[in-house]
Order: sequence, then C-alpha cells, then structure tokens
Amino acid sequence: MNFKNLAMWGIIVFLTIGLYNMFKNPQGSLNNNNIEKINFSTFLSEVENGRVVQVEIKGNNINGVLSDGNKFSTYSPNDPNLIEKLSNKGVSITAAPLDEKMPSLFGVLLSWFPMLLLIAVWIFFMRQMQGGKGGAMGFGRSKAKMMNEIKGKVTFNDVAGVEEAKEEVEEVVEFLKDPRKFSRLGGKIPRGCLLVGPPGTGKTLLARAIAGEAGVPFFTISGSDFVEMFVGVGASRVRDMFEQGKKHSPCIIFIDEIDAVGRSRGAGLGGGNDEREQTLNQLLVEMDGFDTNEGVIIIAATNRPDVLDPALLRPGRFDRQVVVSNPDIIGREKILKVHAKKITMSPDVNLRTVARGTPGFSGADLANLVNEAALLAARKNKRIVTYQEFEEAKDKVMMGAERRSMVMTEDEKKLTAYHEGGHALVSFNMPNYDPIHKATIIPRGRALGMVMNLPERDKHGHSIKYLKARLAVCFGGRVAEEIIFGKDNISTGAGGGSGSDINQATQLARAMVTKYGMSEELGPVEYGENQEEVFLGRSVTQTQSVSEAVAQKIDKEIRKLVDEGYNQARKILTEKIDDLHKVAKALLTYETLTGEEIENIINKNIYPTNKEDAKSEDSDQSSALGSIGLKPKIVH
Repeated sequence: MNFKNLAMWGIIVFLTIGLYNMFKNPQGSLNNNNIEKINFSTFLSEVENGRVVQVEIKGNNINGVLSDGNKFSTYSPNDPNLIEKLSNKGVSITAAPLDEKMPSLFGVLLSWFPMLLLIAVWIFFMRQMQGGKGGAMGFGRSKAKMMNEIKGKVTFNDVAGVEEAKEEVEEVVEFLKDPRKFSRLGGKIPRGCLLVGPPGTGKTLLARAIAGEAGVPFFTISGSDFVEMFVGVGASRVRDMFEQGKKHSPCIIFIDEIDAVGRSRGAGLGGGNDEREQTLNQLLVEMDGFDTNEGVIIIAATNRPDVLDPALLRPGRFDRQVVVSNPDIIGREKILKVHAKKITMSPDVNLRTVARGTPGFSGADLANLVNEAALLAARKNKRIVTYQEFEEAKDKVMMGAERRSMVMTEDEKKLTAYHEGGHALVSFNMPNYDPIHKATIIPRGRALGMVMNLPERDKHGHSIKYLKARLAVCFGGRVAEEIIFGKDNISTGAGGGSGSDINQATQLARAMVTKYGMSEELGPVEYGENQEEVFLGRSVTQTQSVSEAVAQKIDKEIRKLVDEGYNQARKILTEKIDDLHKVAKALLTYETLTGEEIENIINKNIYPTNKEDAKSEDSDQSSALGSIGLKPKIVH
C-alpha cells in the first residue's frame, strides 16, 4: 500500500512539472540556444545578398539557415511579395501550418489537465478514508472477505471442549453437504446460527472449523464493518453482502461481534442511532423478508446476547442459539492436548492434573497457559517443558508474575506471614470449603500475597454452607493480625478496594441477601439496587427498586452475615493459635507452601525438606503482602 501511495504522488509531481515546462516553453524543440533571432529588415537584406539558403515558414514565423550554416529565426509581417523574393534568389522554401505538431485531442487534454489532476487527488484521498477497497465509489460495497482455508485449515478435530456446540453446528455442515437428506423429510435449511458464550471460549475458532468442514464459500465480516459516518452506508453493505452470498449459494456468512450492529432499537436515554438502526432493519429484512435468500446461512458470534434486538433472535432469523461455555475438566484436558501437540513435553506432565488445577479457564486461557509454560522452559534453556513450568505458568496466569524485588522490614514480613497463615488455617478447618492448593507470601502482579483454593471437581452451584465458609475465610487474615498484633497494629491488607478481603465478603453477603434469597428475614425475593446513568453530563437516578425500610433491612442482613463470618474466623484462630504460629513460621521460612505441606505441618508437625525456595531466617530476601490488599484467596 505504501508503494502505491508513493507511485501516485510521483505521477502527480511528474505531470505537474511536465505541464509547467510545456506552458513555459510551448515551442518545444523549435527553440534552441544556437538559433539567432534577427529582425525582419536584416532578413530581407540577407535574402538580397543571396546568403539565405533555406527557410521554414509557419504562419508568420520564419526559421532558416544561412550560407555559412548559422540558423536564424524572425517574425514576418503579411508581405505578399515575400515568397516571390525568396524564389527569385533560389531559396529552398518549406511551409507548414502553425499548429501542425499540436493535435486537437492533446490540446483538449491539456486544457482539462488541471481538473483531471484535482479529480485524481480527490479519489486518492477518498480511497485512503475508505481503506482502499471499493474506493470513493464503493461506500456501499460489503467488506466481507471470502475465507481461504487451503493453508492452515481448521477442522472440528482442532476444536475441543465444546462437544455440544460442535454437534449443533455439525448439523448445519451436514445440511450444506447434503440438503436432500433433510429436505426429503420436509426440513428447511436454518437461516441463522448464533454462537453465544464468554470471551475466549472458541466461538471464532468454531466458525473457522465450520468453514474448513463445509467445503462451501465462507464469508467473514465484523459487526463494526457495517457502521459508517454516512447514513445508509451500513444498509447498502448488508444488501451487497447478501448479493455476494446469493451468487455463491450455498454459502456461509460469519458476522463476528454482531452486538455492534444488532443492539435493541430505541434503547438508551438518548434514543437509537439512525445509521445503526437502518443497518439492523436491513439485516432483519434480508434474513427473513419477502425476498428470501435460500442457501445463505448466517453464523454470528457475541458474548452479550442480552443487548441484542428481540427481532433478531426470533425463529426464521437466528433459528438456533448455540451456547459455547467454558469447558469442564474433561474439555480442558482435551483443549490442553490440542495445544500441547505444538510443544515438546516431559513424560512427567499429566494434563489431567493441569486441567484439574484450572477451573473456570476458557480455551484462550488454556492456550495462553501452554504458551507461557513453553516460554518459561525456553528462558531456562531447557529442551523440554516439564510439569514445573506448567505449575509456574499456571501461577503466573492466575496470580501474575512474581515480584521478588520488593524490600520490606522483618516486621512487615512477619505480619504478612500471619495474615496469609490466618487465611490458610481458617480454610483448612472449614469442612464445607475447597481444599488448599497453595499459600504464598511472594507478591505476584497486583496481588501481594495469596492463599489459593481449588475444588476437587467442577461446581455449577454453591450451598449456603459453602458461601458462609467463604465469608469466614475472607476474614481469616484480618482476624489473625488482630489476635497476634492487636487491634492498633492491624494493616490495610484486608482492604484496598475492589478484590480485597472486605470487598469480597461484602459483595458476597449482598448477593446472598438480594440475589440468592438466602435471608430468612427478607425471604426468597430478588431486590434491585438504585442505579444512576449519566445523560448529557447529568446524573439521572432511575426509579428506586426498594423502599427505604427494605433497604435498611438489607443492610442489617448483610451486616449479620459479615459478623457471622468474622466471628467464625475468630473462633477457629483462637482455638488453633498454635497451628497459626506453625503455618506463619513455615511461610516465613519457605515463602510458598502447598496444600499437602500445610496439612503435614498442622497434623503431623512435619516441615518440608529439600525445598528449593527455602531461606534462612537471617536472609534479606523479601516477600510480603504490602499495603494495597490481598487479591482473592479463593479461585472460583
């Protein structure tokens, strides 16, 4: 593209210079530094003396050659006897019209050259504004690109962890390959298929697999490609997209992030956007209107189905919605196997164990995990990726990179160890809670210390016992500081805004009361909150969802749950004060402990041996919590 721009500017500069030279020197090659200009009387004298040998007459302009070989030019008035005088002296005469070497077509082009140059420059800049494709006259042209999967072809074998979604879209592929199989029973080809799921779950990858499996033309476009600053352009592009689809029927058109153009019409305090709504209206008509587009299947992807227009989701348009959710442990293992094919792994790597330790991970997260493990192994100059790299990569993805360079005092490190030890001990003594996976006082990313719990299996819901246990674990760090150092010496580690211990406990208790119906006082009723929206620079308060009396009851129930969790943590740590000292001492010595090591310390008084990260009590190596608060101790 840069070469084309440079060539365009070169041509413009070249033509401008040529035009300037042409106007500056219209005679071109007729003027020469060797030609002497003489007046007409001198010319007549030279003719009378017989020194003129040859002349060329163009209108009133005369060019000639003297007997000594010198060239001359002069301007002749209308002299009727000039030709006779020249003939009598034996001068060779050549005559030609004045505009013989100036064709009429060239003259027209020359006169129109400035205007043509201006038009060319305008087209050039409009092409740049429109991204080049279609140029200035192609505003309404669709930006859909036909996929070429010859190289890097993706099939259903490359998609793992979303088996139900694959079955749904496999039916679409089967319909495209053999429509008679379904039509003989009266079935019709689906108009649209909407892929719904959180970011990173593989919606776009699944669409690429459909392209690889179907063997039919596959067009791809983003929802934002329809919207332009000019009204009507989006609707025109939708029409052009379906025209291309009908020419290549049967085919598939994939629209990524359709919520950019498919939002509910008329939503918001300021009304809808006319251009976007026109584009959506045209899309609705093309998908299911009077002029149906047989053989054109629309596959769209979004992670925000709640904002889509209801008319877009009705049968006849998007006939089916395929949920592409986060994979379970079996799906995560399959996804890890797909990505692990690209690296060289050690035999000690058990992908099932890695999958168990990554609950809630999406396909993109797992791909990033494998890539981080490979990068860590390469950084250590290893030829294979071992389980250690996978464990370090998992900690880096979930908690952030280690920050061992922090320098803190011994008192701060001691407070950190007791804070994390309090979380670990409360978690260990709650029978309804997930087992401890790892406890660390090494700062990672924004988290300056963490106790991480992993469920033994995937969970899709939580009981009241589990949620109350989580409240107690959240306050384990604050209570441990209070018991060991006193109320006047507690730190800000449990606070610090979003994601802190106190914030987690408060949000969880509020959800239990207002969303999950777990309050005996308020009953199984969902209560909303007062919300504000900013419109034209002013804060507009929505209608209150609850009365003042109910709001006071909600606050009272939230405080009740928080106090219950706080008291539970205090009871456990008071009774298990010796275990708290053991865990804190081990954290100060080793910095990081696994769940098994914590269990051995508490139950068997067995401390880790041959631990690589062990350090003496006199070591200056620092790791601590800091003052900006703990990140979540409970992972999913």
